[in-house]
Parts: sequence; structure tokens; C-alpha cells
Amino acid sequence: MISNDATAAIPPVRLSLKNQFKFRCHPGISCFTRCCRGINIMLTPYDILRLKKRLGISSEEFLKIYTVPQLLEKTDLPVVTLRLLDDPDNSCPFVREDGCLVYDDRPTTCRYYPLGVAALSHQQGSDDEGFYFLIDEPHCRGFEEEKVWSVETWRRDQGVDVHDELNAEWTDLLVRKRSFPKSVELTEQSKQMFFMASYNIDQFRRFVFESSFLKRHPQAAETVERIREDEIALMQFGLRWLKGLLFRADEFARRQAPSGAP
Repeated sequence: MISNDATAAIPPVRLSLKNQFKFRCHPGISCFTRCCRGINIMLTPYDILRLKKRLGISSEEFLKIYTVPQLLEKTDLPVVTLRLLDDPDNSCPFVREDGCLVYDDRPTTCRYYPLGVAALSHQQGSDDEGFYFLIDEPHCRGFEEEKVWSVETWRRDQGVDVHDELNAEWTDLLVRKRSFPKSVELTEQSKQMFFMASYNIDQFRRFVFESSFLKRHPQAAETVERIREDEIALMQFGLRWLKGLLFRADEFARRQAPSGAP
């Protein structure tokens, strides 16, 4: 899910949350912002929410201006990557020489760097959480700094733990579909629903509240109120609905049942 086009200097080594590494990035380092150029950043649902709110535009506008649609390898699911500038360095549209214009709301991939994360194949009931590795690029001087991190402290410091928690349902959808046999394909309508609920939160809101959705999928009153008022809650609701739609999981109905329901 997280990638960079540059070739790693060493083969990836599997890291756990407790493994340590040295790294520090700051404006005084010679390669500052170089990692923001020539990159391939796949955006998550929570990334879209943060960035479109930061820019004060709708999800439709953000998708049109700042993203490129793609089909995710081995899943055939529609995802989006950040649209880079048409300049010699293929720069991120938000990077300047003195840093990132949207740093506080930067995407999950940017928060992880210089770490990458890989997901294992989904198995029902498995507690696999994937693994981490260093993106050790030759140009990066950050590894020469003396600041020591564990994978766990880096994730917490960069806010990745929050992003991963909020994107967990979506990540599980990708991993589940990747584990399907190649012969199992989703319909075009299912792909459109996946894209809408994953990325176009404004369109999904209209779909829920301005169509017959709630008649066909009745929800507890407190659920309806929560997703009407809270965009993050609406996003998570949509992802659980997707899981039920695409994989016929009973989890969606169980989680959305009124308090005290069996």
C-alpha cells in the first residue's frame, strides 16, 4: 500500500514494532524534501477526509484536481494516487523548498516514511498485522542522524497509529480481496460502490441520506444521528457497509444493531 519509486539500497528486512532505527529529517539536511518527488502515494479514505477539509473543498473537487485513479494490483479494486506536478522532478503538489504546505494533514504514506508497511494475506480469524521495513534510499541522509526510534515510537510520533486505526476496515477490504482467487471478480457496480464509499465521502453522504438507502438498510437512530454529524463516523460506516456488500460479512449488521440487540 505504501511505495516509493526509488530503488532501495538494501533488500527489505522485516521489522517488528520493537525494532529500532536511526533517522531524523529536518530543513538543515541536504536531501530535505527530495523524498517528496518522484513518488507513488496511494491515498487512503482518511487521507482524503483530512486533505479536502484542509483545502476547504469537496471530495469531488479534491479527487478531480489532486488524484489519479488506478486499479490496485492483484485486487482489481479502484484506488487513487496523488497527482504529481508536471515538472522535471514530478513533485508532490504540496511540497515547497521549505517543506510541506499540508504537513499537519499529510497522507499516511508520508507519515510512515522512512518506514514501509506490508500486509500479509488475509485469513479469516487470523491475527496477522503485517510487517514493517525501512525504505533505505541512497539519497536519504536522514539515516546518518543520531535520533533513535523504534517502529512503535515512530508510528506514535507521526500519528500513523491513528491513521491506521481509522483506515483498518479499508485495509482489511484490500487484503481480503487480494487473497481471493483470480477467478473471483467484482461487478462494475460493486467497484463503483467501493470507490464512492472509500473516497467520495460527499457523494456517499447523499447516497445514504437522499436515496432509499436507509429504508433498505435500516439503522439504529443513534447510528443515523452519528453518521449525519460526524464525517469520520460516516466513513467508517461506509467501510463496514462495503465489507457486508462485497464479502457478505455479518459484521456490518451486528455492529450497527441498536444497543442491546442480539
